[in-house]
Amino acid sequence: MTQPVPSRISRRHALHSTLAWTGAAVLQHSAGNAAGFTSPNERPTIAAIGTGSRWYQRATGRDSDYGSAPRMRQLADYVAVCDADSYRRDLATGIVRDWTDKVPANVADYRRILDDQSIDLVHISTPDHWHAKIAIEAMLAGKDVYCEKPMTLTIEEGQLMSRICRETGRVCQVGTQQRSDRAFITAIALIQAGRLGKVHKATCSIGGAPTSPEIPVAAAPATLDWNLWLGPAPETEFRYLAGDNGETQSWSRCHYEFRWWYEYSGGKLTDWGAHHCDIATWGLGKTETGPVSIDPEMVKHPVEFRDGHPTDPTRYNTATEFLIRAKFADETEIEIRHDQGNGILFEGSAGRIFVNRGRLTGTPVDELKNNPLPDDALRTVYKDRELTDHFLNFITACQDRKDPISDVHSHHRALSTCHLAGIAARLGRKISWNPDEEKIEGDAQAQALVGREPRKGFEIQLG
Repeated sequence: MTQPVPSRISRRHALHSTLAWTGAAVLQHSAGNAAGFTSPNERPTIAAIGTGSRWYQRATGRDSDYGSAPRMRQLADYVAVCDADSYRRDLATGIVRDWTDKVPANVADYRRILDDQSIDLVHISTPDHWHAKIAIEAMLAGKDVYCEKPMTLTIEEGQLMSRICRETGRVCQVGTQQRSDRAFITAIALIQAGRLGKVHKATCSIGGAPTSPEIPVAAAPATLDWNLWLGPAPETEFRYLAGDNGETQSWSRCHYEFRWWYEYSGGKLTDWGAHHCDIATWGLGKTETGPVSIDPEMVKHPVEFRDGHPTDPTRYNTATEFLIRAKFADETEIEIRHDQGNGILFEGSAGRIFVNRGRLTGTPVDELKNNPLPDDALRTVYKDRELTDHFLNFITACQDRKDPISDVHSHHRALSTCHLAGIAARLGRKISWNPDEEKIEGDAQAQALVGREPRKGFEIQLG
């Protein structure tokens, strides 16, 4: 097994990468890339960190145009690709070469990208357990960040992400693209216009998670640096079983299937939960606070748990079925469940609406024919911008140095509800949350799960 990446690195912005900022330091730091893109034609340069299917499915060897890179490349010039799997990294190199007629830098160590002063933006599409470390260090290195959802693996990471984003003045867009979808924006506009009356509940139906057979220990592919892929996560053996399963035609602890292991993700609670709980939190007007209680009324896991940790390393371990209620101080509620399709149901004193990708229904929607929203309603919801796609919103925010539509701070609050749901599910009991202090109250065992100790050599570097 290869050795861990050294934990410390010398960067051009080292002077400004501690938490003890002075006003002069912040001004000096912000005067670099923040003033404008480095490329002479004002098209930003961008590096891909993580080149799996969410970046672009063709970079995984599949003949599909799914992914965010095809749109991003219309707005920025990819000049570097980074991945722990050299097979995927080489495919991405060829794709970028075809797009730009230039060979991008091909690196395994993302810190080479952070050291490159010519790179304006980073596009993070790694597994979830790497998101916060790379995003935080990128912001400290003077880069703006597009980070696929979920933004973090833990609540503590979200607290630090929010803090660093504010202190550096960097722009960070989270890949919760529903915030740039007309149906979801219209739903929020209806709520804010009072068309549902007082909204008291949002039900997020996010689907269940899969189970797996027993997955045997196997040799990692020769192209994969398994130690580097694990990064901050605990050291463990690679497991793989070929079969008719999902995107990778396998069960494993790795590519795509990482979603179903609490060591690297939160299962469906942070996969689709990151999308729908984000919109639910927005609609309820709770983007600056959080719930006060989280009650796992029904949760099923495919393996046994002890003290909140799975006991079987051979099988997927995230919750497969669940009904979890997160209640706020004013008695409003977010219900997270695995059944009832996929989408969000908002219920208010004067009506209800259902929204998902492709459908917005309910009496308040029907009434728009005779009682349309004000002309500027969608623009107001969309942070006083014209509604556009999620990637152009990010690039525009980088240019004018304003928050993008899916900012770090509101996403941290929404995602905290997902993480808290996961903690309650793992422990099998109701927990109390103090949204002002961002701490679990009266349950030291649950509070210990708010953060995780990174593996030695992979700590987040703040200086």
